[in-house]
Amino acid sequence: MPKVYARRRLSLVAVFAALIAMVGLFNGPTASAALPTPVSAATARTYLASLTVATEDRTGYDRDLFPHWITISGTCNTRETVLKRDGTNVVTSSACAATSGSWYSVYDGATWTAASDLDIDHLVPLAEAWDSGADGWTTAQRQAFANDLTRPQLIAVTDNVNQSKSDQDPAEWMPSRTAYACTYVRAWVQVKYYYDLSVDSAEKSKLTSVLSGC
Repeated sequence: MPKVYARRRLSLVAVFAALIAMVGLFNGPTASAALPTPVSAATARTYLASLTVATEDRTGYDRDLFPHWITISGTCNTRETVLKRDGTNVVTSSACAATSGSWYSVYDGATWTAASDLDIDHLVPLAEAWDSGADGWTTAQRQAFANDLTRPQLIAVTDNVNQSKSDQDPAEWMPSRTAYACTYVRAWVQVKYYYDLSVDSAEKSKLTSVLSGC
């Protein structure tokens, strides 16, 4: 390709890039990267088959053993980062607090416009992790788990729904929005597999049942 045409093409690319950036500015702040997508149902079934089945023991558990909502970037902690990621048109203050936006809670189908109406759920609860292997981790490992933005482990949901879930596993609690059941168990299995956590027999039975219909 003659150099003059190459330069012209590069110039056009630069113009289009500038136009896209201007459109972004006019449209205002938007949500950042989407929630990490869980593994497929087929992969989740393979992962589940490899997980150790064991009884659970909560002896010695303390939530403070899992340092959470650490600073991620600048003034933004983990909670604020997830709120921005999971919301739409989220505007934040200089302190990274969400001042406006819209959030859809996939657990129950509710939409909220105030960040105070949302909790950040640890999909595999901290106590559940402790019960199934995290009691043997270092503090650094527990901190990484409690602030994991790479796996589908943290999600913004309706606060009282998260509180009703508490520390329960899928044999004891599932999202009321059944359309999210497959995604939920795929994510659960992925997190447990990645962190080499065990499952109890009732938990495995429920996960197997839901995955069979995915």
